[in-house]
Amino acid sequence: QLQASGGGLVQAGGSLRLSCAASGRFFSSYAVGWFRQAPGKEREFVAVVRSTGGTTYYADSVKGRFTISRDNAKNTVYLQMNNLEPEDTAVYYCAADSWSNHWFKRPGLLDYWGQGTQVTVSS
Repeated sequence: QLQASGGGLVQAGGSLRLSCAASGRFFSSYAVGWFRQAPGKEREFVAVVRSTGGTTYYADSVKGRFTISRDNAKNTVYLQMNNLEPEDTAVYYCAADSWSNHWFKRPGLLDYWGQGTQVTVSS
């Protein structure tokens, strides 16, 4: 199971750190990432960190502002979000699964999803 937390209301230019805590023994073997969905829009990929080597990937819209990291000892992945913009307002979901192109092409097929946490950025 995945538990997302850390969302809230922040002014443009501010920062938030989201956490995705996982239960289970095999967390360290999974890629873990974040997606977001704004009202009236489709879900979009934000960032993912692989299990092996910790390689990270980001959506172009968040590169340079967001940083994803993982602490396998705590079974937790973090999304540090800096310089937030009103366009970042969305419900943020974390997901976990083995590494595959599903992360970019078919995220609906990813095995594990958290419940979502609301991020609201005011202008």
